[in-house]
Amino acid sequence: MEWSIQRIAKLAGVSSRTLRHYDAVGILRPARTDASGMRWYDEASLVRLQRILLLRGLGVGIGTIAESLERATDEEALTAHLVDLEREATRIQRQIRAVEQTLRAREGGTAMTAEEALDGFDQGRYEQEVTERWGADAWQRSQQWWGGISDGDKRAFQQEHLDLAAGYAAAQAAGERPDGARVQELVERHYRWVGHGWQRAPELDAFAGLGEMYVADARFAANYGGTEGAAFVRDAIRAFVAERQQ
Repeated sequence: MEWSIQRIAKLAGVSSRTLRHYDAVGILRPARTDASGMRWYDEASLVRLQRILLLRGLGVGIGTIAESLERATDEEALTAHLVDLEREATRIQRQIRAVEQTLRAREGGTAMTAEEALDGFDQGRYEQEVTERWGADAWQRSQQWWGGISDGDKRAFQQEHLDLAAGYAAAQAAGERPDGARVQELVERHYRWVGHGWQRAPELDAFAGLGEMYVADARFAANYGGTEGAAFVRDAIRAFVAERQQ
């Protein structure tokens, strides 16, 4: 079977421009291009795109994706991704149970153990997660910066994110487009905010990957009112990145 570029773009939630960009940089070639210039994709293309989207969801840049595609077969890579996804699903289920137990204990006036309350919330895992997605240097830079700023600066940094989330929510509620001028001003602030935390301006592909992660990861989607709000932010970031990659 074959699918047109428009069909694949719609199913994957990406733009046709993105798929053409993937072709241009050599990470996703169409199965064929017809006489009219239309790109068509086959089952092998879908498998390759699935790998790309999984990596983009982790915030991995195009250059690193290209290297990953060369290092492992599709079957090897997807098997590893499946293990990671199942592990993450298990952790989220543990968090859900912990929160449910906390609510029941609070409502019933009963005691609960620290183990029950914090099951699935081990923050030490973030070092490995950040290192895998953006490298050990990214983790070290962010930790050194966070440990070296004042409490007031920490509150200001956190407040800026709250303000950004509120701004996105207000724009979405007002029916504004993700690529509209007001929303794009928010994305510009968001880009600078991420840069403060990373201690360098993020690569555009990595910034786009963050947007994908906001939707894919329930922890981050919650910051934007859930999956629908996170999708609005992701689409706004996509527009921001696409404009600057032209």
